[in-house]
Amino acid sequence: MTQSAMSRAQRLLDLIQILRRHRHPAAANKLAEELGVSLRTIYRDIETLKGQGAHIDGEPGVGYILRPGFMLPPLMFSEEEIEALVLGGRWVAAQPDEPLGKAAGNALSKISAVLPQDLQRSLETSSLMVGVRRPAAGDAELPTIRMAIRSERKLRITYSDEKDNRTARNIWPIALGFFERMRVVAAWCEMRRDYRHFRTDRILSLTLSERRYPRRRTDMLREWKQRDCIVPESS
Repeated sequence: MTQSAMSRAQRLLDLIQILRRHRHPAAANKLAEELGVSLRTIYRDIETLKGQGAHIDGEPGVGYILRPGFMLPPLMFSEEEIEALVLGGRWVAAQPDEPLGKAAGNALSKISAVLPQDLQRSLETSSLMVGVRRPAAGDAELPTIRMAIRSERKLRITYSDEKDNRTARNIWPIALGFFERMRVVAAWCEMRRDYRHFRTDRILSLTLSERRYPRRRTDMLREWKQRDCIVPESS
């Protein structure tokens, strides 16, 4: 693949990514300014993407918006982007959450399958490594916790604090933090009526409820972040 073809493929991918960020029609002159190209190039690239199956609505003078569901093949990445993907995938694969680790490996395989041949070699021969992590108490429950977060369902837990005081709690999990020696769940605690953090190695029992919690996780996550409730490395 020539350098000009590579740069054009990269520009098309960049254009898709920019359109994905916009919930409302993006003006062609703004797209041209962000990509550093002419208006004529933007119009031509829009038509190219439409020809490849992208559902782009709009017209000159009005703006363009990308409808969901389009992936541009083949994927084009820089060398550093490849390294970031490999390192991130290997880091997740090294975590004690076995289903998540397998998913990371599958994701890298799918990415490799649609990369040009030269970039496939970069992915397969990357020398960036991560250390092997040893399983810790509470790691077996990580898939259940992730399922609760995805489905916005309550968890019933028995929790032991640093003084070995045990309490039964209903929590609404919204995030899961992975640290070197522990994993921490960020959740709304019904007993405390506030956000709290729970180390998974201190969760003595855990039951996934069929009941969804009454608020949207995205709204709660935004509120949690606004309060600067960062997941601590110790709790």
